[in-house]
Amino acid sequence: MIRSRHRIAAVAAAVAAAASLAACGSDTAGSGGDAGPPRPGGTLRYGLSQGPTCSDPAQAGTNQTIYVTRQIVDSLTDQDPKTGELKPWLARSWEVSPDATTFTFQLADGVTFSDGTPLTAESVRRNFDSIVKLGSGKSPLGSSYLTNYVATTAVDKLTARVQFSKPNAQFLQASSTSQLGIQADATVAKPAEQRCAGDNIGSGPFTYAGWRQDASATLAKRPDYAWGSKVFAHEGAAYLDRIEYTVVPESGVRTGSLASGQLDAISDALPQDVPQIEATGGRLLSTSNPGVPFGFQPNVTRGPLRDPAVRLALLPAIDREQLVDTVLGPQFKTATGVLASATPGYEDLSSKLNYDPAAARAALDRAGWVPGGDGIRVKNGEKLSFSVTFSQVFAGNQAILELVQQQLRQVGVDLKLELVSTAETTARQNSKDFDTFYYNSTRADGDILRTSFSVEGRNLNARERIPALDDLLNNQLSAGDAAARTQLIRTAQRTILDEGLWIPTVELSQAIGAAGKVHDLKFEASARLQFFDTWLSGS
Repeated sequence: MIRSRHRIAAVAAAVAAAASLAACGSDTAGSGGDAGPPRPGGTLRYGLSQGPTCSDPAQAGTNQTIYVTRQIVDSLTDQDPKTGELKPWLARSWEVSPDATTFTFQLADGVTFSDGTPLTAESVRRNFDSIVKLGSGKSPLGSSYLTNYVATTAVDKLTARVQFSKPNAQFLQASSTSQLGIQADATVAKPAEQRCAGDNIGSGPFTYAGWRQDASATLAKRPDYAWGSKVFAHEGAAYLDRIEYTVVPESGVRTGSLASGQLDAISDALPQDVPQIEATGGRLLSTSNPGVPFGFQPNVTRGPLRDPAVRLALLPAIDREQLVDTVLGPQFKTATGVLASATPGYEDLSSKLNYDPAAARAALDRAGWVPGGDGIRVKNGEKLSFSVTFSQVFAGNQAILELVQQQLRQVGVDLKLELVSTAETTARQNSKDFDTFYYNSTRADGDILRTSFSVEGRNLNARERIPALDDLLNNQLSAGDAAARTQLIRTAQRTILDEGLWIPTVELSQAIGAAGKVHDLKFEASARLQFFDTWLSGS
């Protein structure tokens, strides 16, 4: 039994369960009913829409990369995608202190890494210490989950005690993420760059059999795997022998390769691809990502975005329904707040995001931004012009931003698009060298707000401390029960929007095309693919 000595012990799990994590549409490929029982064997060929950026789960951030890294690493806990409940994985039980500063995990016995070394409490310590050492520049999510980390103590061989200097109610849910997955000593001892080289050693059901940075990855089954998550549908080893990932940037080429049988599953299937996928016996799998939806995070120290009136005028200037209808399709949703609707603690702020270009123009008029001869507004000689920096982490990003560019021009705003590589994305975010950044961030916990918006976190707004906001983001870590924590998270969402610190556009959904022979391809709680139960029928 999982034990707890105080109500706060289950805060993360209870809040997670408070919101639906159910998929929008089917969340698995194939039922297996007509094909008989699951059968082991075979190679699944998967088409990524973007190159995998780093083989290290602790440093992986893009969905396409996590589709790979999630398979080679196990976590202390797992989160049920249907209920949000935290279930045993490497940790068979755990206790949380009344003040949520100490988390004690009892590890499963007999777990080994793929190099044959055993999982011990010292393994947990070395992993968490290494993530803190990587820092926010290399592991922004993992280091955020370990905020106020003091130390991990090996109480005995299989008991790890993780201590924080302040309450950290989100940590239990964080222990289910791939960023806090446990790797062997040989991996965590390496410098950050070497940890991205594709020879990472985890305890997961698959191992790296090949890795080409930004190009491909091959995983091989561990035949001796026997310590799966309680969320998994079967015990023992994975069914698939191998998973071969290749990068196919063009959506039409990915779909054509799926339809012709060259690939078995693909990322980022677009609406126009669905008829071709279904015509050859395939199907579309989709689920909404929890976390922060796609949107603009303005640098409030640069250009016209220093003016809060400009930032707030952008909210009604964007026609989000048009973005979904024109670019994305029915499996996607408009953003209706600072958190995506599948996120625990989500607050519906759609009333503040109604499309009203007349209201946007009036707000800019009141703020002294008047139309110039070319239609772009001007104030004190400064044009209402700024850039949006983005990468193609999602295939629809450029088309979405081109449409937003047209919408904003109708109210007198000049938006310039600046496409950068994934590597440059990290560098520009760290240096705050941008006007606005367009991105999303996935996590099935409302604490993602602290990671993205706290002045002590990534602080991509480059802002000064706002007590009314930063106190909320910090206080939710020590909230005494799920309802109190949820209320703090909801108030924080309203404050972020009212300060003009986030301009939401659309919720990200994972849209996966799968051939008819692919069965039980599943999304985990953070909407990333989990291949452990996946199997292939036919030849």
